Amino acid sequence: MSADRAETDPAGAPLDVVLCWHMHQPQYFEHGQGRYALPWTYLHALKDYADMAAHLEAVHEARAVVNFAPILLEQIADYARQVAGHLEHGHPIADPVLALLTAKTAPKDSEARAEIIRVCLRAHAPRMIEPFPLFRDLARIARQAQQDPALLRHLAPAFFLDLATCYHLAWLGATVRRDNPEVQRWLAEEDGYDAGTRRQLLELIGYVLADIIPRYRELSESGRVELSFTPYAHPIMPLLLDIESAREAMPEVVLPEHVAYPDGEGRVRWHIERGLEVFERHFGFRPQGCWPSEGAVSTATLRLLDEYGLRWAASGQTVLANSLAVAPDTEHEPQDGWLHQPYRLKDTRLLAFFRDDGLSDAIGFRYADWHARDAVGDFVHHLENIVDAVPPGGVVSVILDGENAWEYYPENGFHFLHDLYRRLAEHPRIRLRTFADVCAPGTDGVSELPALVAGSWVYGTFSTWIGDPDKNAGWDRLIEAKQAVDVALEQHPELNGAAVMEQLATCEGSDWCWWFGSYNPAGSVSDFEILYRRHLAALYQRAGLPVPESLSLVLSTGGGEQAAGGTMRRGQAHS
Repeated sequence: MSADRAETDPAGAPLDVVLCWHMHQPQYFEHGQGRYALPWTYLHALKDYADMAAHLEAVHEARAVVNFAPILLEQIADYARQVAGHLEHGHPIADPVLALLTAKTAPKDSEARAEIIRVCLRAHAPRMIEPFPLFRDLARIARQAQQDPALLRHLAPAFFLDLATCYHLAWLGATVRRDNPEVQRWLAEEDGYDAGTRRQLLELIGYVLADIIPRYRELSESGRVELSFTPYAHPIMPLLLDIESAREAMPEVVLPEHVAYPDGEGRVRWHIERGLEVFERHFGFRPQGCWPSEGAVSTATLRLLDEYGLRWAASGQTVLANSLAVAPDTEHEPQDGWLHQPYRLKDTRLLAFFRDDGLSDAIGFRYADWHARDAVGDFVHHLENIVDAVPPGGVVSVILDGENAWEYYPENGFHFLHDLYRRLAEHPRIRLRTFADVCAPGTDGVSELPALVAGSWVYGTFSTWIGDPDKNAGWDRLIEAKQAVDVALEQHPELNGAAVMEQLATCEGSDWCWWFGSYNPAGSVSDFEILYRRHLAALYQRAGLPVPESLSLVLSTGGGEQAAGGTMRRGQAHS
């Protein structure tokens, strides 16, 4: 259904709905090691970035915002180059997991074999292992081998190569499987795979990776998708600008020993400018909007984004509620329609949108086990209630992770996403829009916010990144590194180049402290904690400095079992 039809619909004012999918991964490449420490960038590209593009391509009248972290774009492009280089010239692949597809045999030592098993069992078993006969059988043996050293030693090399092949097949997106009959045959295989099949699979992986960025660029050029960006390495900008801003939503928070980030504004500007540059290099234009890393905003953050000419930014529902609660000349209780409208921060031009936590979290956490038709029906029903509410019209911002939820859905969310786009595109009183559409010239009557209470989309606070002893230790190690590097570069200006700045940016990303804390799974915490300390060590080394003893100490061990394996959070605390 066209927007024109919705605008003239006699039933009343249409409701604008913006689906915003945020795609990001931190920097997994270790320059000192010359390899990717974790495989999540290419695995999510195969499974999620490909599928999300395909669903938008399949429903012509669908519209959405797709937000990319620039450091993710660089990694996707690098993976595509590496696979092409291997297939065409035999160059090695700098990812030990992906390189399993090119191995001629499996290692003999038990430690290496145990690592292959650990890696290849990292998948949501009910949706990604159990449906496939060979993977299911191999996984059962692999779990036994984890407990039986003799079995681990005596398994044939072919076992590990087949396990790795099954793992990669399971990480292919549902649309990739459906479009490739040979993949369907491979998934039904019960006897194993030869080297020729593994090479064919790698060729398919290379094709999918190389096509990701061009597909989204084409969707953007056709006007069906708005592409937006996050500053380069996904930093928590308000905390770089002012660590004390954490107290605005958490007055009693215990902050790190170091209570200021050196040259925080300079670093935020670096991430914004580098992010815009990388985005434009890959997509050919400058984005109009920004999903600040983790929806983390403050008054100072929005003023900076406005300075760079961006037309919109977005954050979480509780940030808006907190900000309205302290705004002068407003009632303590928000008025009807308070969430489903854009706002403008005083003395800025960009519009600020705020996430509907209930609808966004329903997709992220509630609907995975529902029948797709029922889930979409429930989602549309909630939107219809909003359409009928006072005041009429409005804009609903549904913003969530575009990559981690789908492995918990049947067929990677294929049926849910297809039905969702189709139902929303056909609805007589709902318009799928982008934030840029809503910001079109002529937008007037926008409510003004005198200031923002600093916070993120998670609970409206920064508690996911600061305030816990482990998280504070992560900040202290980062600030100590920044202080040491600043002194070193002052003494040796010749070292002040792109390599040091990029390594610093990697360390400033949000993902490291996200994982620190006892409530996250121990295995994931360990993976990210070790990589963070390695990135910090590499920063010292690139600045010509010795690595301090403090980086040999573990910052966090985890031990909990968060929903979705800790990869996602709800917008509001869930009892």
